[in-house]
Amino acid sequence: MTFVPKFLLSAMSPDHFPSEARTANAPEVAFLGRSNVGKSSLINALLGSKEAKVSSTPGRTRAINFFALHDGTEQKYSAKPSLIFADLPGYGYAKISRSISAEWPKFIEPYLQERDTLALCICLVDTNIPPQESDTMLITALRQMQRPHLIVGTKADRLSGNALTKSVTALKKAHGEDRVLPISSKTDSGIKALWAEITNVMETD
Repeated sequence: MTFVPKFLLSAMSPDHFPSEARTANAPEVAFLGRSNVGKSSLINALLGSKEAKVSSTPGRTRAINFFALHDGTEQKYSAKPSLIFADLPGYGYAKISRSISAEWPKFIEPYLQERDTLALCICLVDTNIPPQESDTMLITALRQMQRPHLIVGTKADRLSGNALTKSVTALKKAHGEDRVLPISSKTDSGIKALWAEITNVMETD
């Protein structure tokens, strides 16, 4: 399946969320995680493009950035999107955590709780560091909201086989999840498996 990604808009309040007319009621996949966990890099790896801006400065994404995915090629693609990606602001970085935390109730929590077209939340956790309490809090909140979600372990290329297995096991235990999908935006390891999950969302929508 080939998609043509197009930046749709940035939203910092529920009033700015894209309307059904703009999204054609396409299912939305949200990407969430701590600052600098690799959300934008993963989105770009999935899309094979550089639609999402990657920064080495944690907390650079302060809005929800929406991307519309259209079937086809750059020369010819469908007018209506088949899928929407939503890149959410990061959290948990000491220098910006207070300002980000203050923004969450204004538009991020309403998006997660009330967005009818939100079909899947992809929660990114770093396989190179111990499990983080802030990640556990988010995953627990998504369970309470009854939001379908998938935990993705980023930067998996930095660990050897045994070390990666131990990291994934620790993440499962800490976050109370049966599955963590290790992935690398650098080597594309796990990208096909993640696309399979996303495609399943499209087929069941």
